[in-house]
Amino acid sequence: MKHFVGVLMVFLTVTNAFAALRSETVNYKQGDVTLEGYLAYDDATKDKRPGVLVVHEWKGLGPYVKSRAEQLASMGYVAFAPDIYGKGIRPQTNEEAGKQATIYKSDRGLLRARIKAGLNALENHPLTDVKRIAAIGYCFGGTTVLELARSGADVAGVVSFHGGLSSPTPDDARNIKARVLTLHGADDPYVKSEEVLAFQDEMRKGNVDWRLISYGGAVHSFTNFEAGNDSSKGAAYNEKADKRSWEDMKLFFEEIFK
Repeated sequence: MKHFVGVLMVFLTVTNAFAALRSETVNYKQGDVTLEGYLAYDDATKDKRPGVLVVHEWKGLGPYVKSRAEQLASMGYVAFAPDIYGKGIRPQTNEEAGKQATIYKSDRGLLRARIKAGLNALENHPLTDVKRIAAIGYCFGGTTVLELARSGADVAGVVSFHGGLSSPTPDDARNIKARVLTLHGADDPYVKSEEVLAFQDEMRKGNVDWRLISYGGAVHSFTNFEAGNDSSKGAAYNEKADKRSWEDMKLFFEEIFK
């Protein structure tokens, strides 16, 4: 009987914890463009807490990045997944995604404007401690959070998961106030060694507080199980790299949010 009561109490505790997690769609603007983001937080307390932007991959705001936002919310953060492309623009194929991503990679000013709009939306949430904000991003999103840092945004840190590292204006690294963590697949064919070396040089010349961690055997998209498990295709899920990179991000957050 005591065992049953113990199990029941654990079940109720877990149930109540999940019941406190809240998520909602948030419409906001960048200029005249309507964007549709995704907010997640734990409402068990009304205390202010660190905020984290969670930026989507090249197919736009979808289930994967929403699940990451919820994961962060369950850890005690206000998590906001911004919409870089615009309301209703959700590429369904790689070809469509490539076209959308290219628009913003070719116009870094527009990309910065879109991510800053998302940052403003997160800062305006009543639970967000505006002095403790970070941004993480996956693939295209990794590129995006690095551009946020290069813009001189007043955030504590940015984390790029298997993101593109190149910059058309590397001197902008001198604007960076945030600490930078880059989590890279050592065998990623889409982010070649020359790009990695150029990024390191950019960070050094900009006198940035940065680190780069490479995961052996990991290719592009190593955190996303939807990428499959065939590394020969250049993009594939890698369980070890996924778990290790998440732990590295958590340690980084402990440092910047202390």
